[in-house]
Amino acid sequence: MGIIDNINKLFDHRIRLGIMSILVVNEDADFNRLKELLDVTDGNLASHIKALEQAEYILVEKSFIGRKPNTSYSATKLGKAAFKKHIDALEKLIGKTN
Repeated sequence: MGIIDNINKLFDHRIRLGIMSILVVNEDADFNRLKELLDVTDGNLASHIKALEQAEYILVEKSFIGRKPNTSYSATKLGKAAFKKHIDALEKLIGKTN
């Protein structure tokens, strides 16, 4: 199995890569925070979140803060492991040694 086999197609898109990067270093983030950090539209962010949620890489939690709905996201164990494997493969591909 070559290095390229560990490259995860789900992380090919910069927005999904960005979402995972944020959620791996933060315990969680809400929709507006992700939108602000990634500078994307609601619809664009929502479609990428859905792809990561379907792969079970992120967990979606809906709650209310006062009377306002709030949706927050966190990386699952599976998501963190897949992301680490992807980053490790990229590092090997560009010749970085650990």
